[in-house]
Amino acid sequence: MTRLYFTTRILKPILFLAALYPAGWLIWAALTGHMGADPVKKLQVVTGTATLTLLLITLTITPLRRLTGWSEAIRLRRMGGLFAFFYVTVHALTYFILDQSLSPKLIISDTIEHPRIAVGFAAFVLLIPLALTSTDKAIRRLGKRWARIHQLVYVAATLGVLHYLWVVKRDVRQPLVYAWLLVALLSVRVWFQWQKRWAERARATGTERVEAVG
Repeated sequence: MTRLYFTTRILKPILFLAALYPAGWLIWAALTGHMGADPVKKLQVVTGTATLTLLLITLTITPLRRLTGWSEAIRLRRMGGLFAFFYVTVHALTYFILDQSLSPKLIISDTIEHPRIAVGFAAFVLLIPLALTSTDKAIRRLGKRWARIHQLVYVAATLGVLHYLWVVKRDVRQPLVYAWLLVALLSVRVWFQWQKRWAERARATGTERVEAVG
C-alpha cells in the first residue's frame, strides 16, 4: 500500500466522516430532544469547538509533512479547512440569527459590552478569503500571493482560541488545551522559518566566500 493510496483512500474518508460527526450529532440531538436546556448555547459550543479542532488539524499538516516527509498529507488540508469554515459560519449565524435576531442594535451593543464577540467575528472574517481562495483555480491565479494570504489562518486560529478562552468563565481546561496546542504549532512554524533563514544566510555567506576566493 502506497502512502498516496493510504492518504487519499483511507485517511481522507476517515477525516471526512470525523468532520461530519459534529453536524450529524447536532441533527440527531435536535430531532431527539438532546440539545439540553439551552439549545442555542449547545449549538454554539459544538460548532465553535469543531471549528477550532479542524483548524488545529489543518495547521498540524504542514509541520507533519516537513518533519516526516509525508508530502501526501497536504491533500487533507483543504478539506479540513473548508469544514472549519462551514462550522464557523454556522457558529456565526447562530449568534446573529438565533441569539441576536439579526438586530444591528443588539449586535453592536453586545459587541461593545463584550469584546470577545468582536474577537470571534474578526476570526470569522479572516477565514472568508481563505475559503474563497481554496480552489485550484485560485491557487494558480494567485501564485505566490496565495501562500501569503493563507498565513492568515494563524491569526484566525489565535483569535478563535482567544475568543474561546474569553467566553468560558469557569472551567478553562479545554480552552487551555487548544491554546497550548496552538502555541506548540506556532512555535514549530517559527522554528522552521528560523531554519530557512539560517540556511539562506549560510548559502549566501558560502557564495560570497567562493567569489572572494575566485
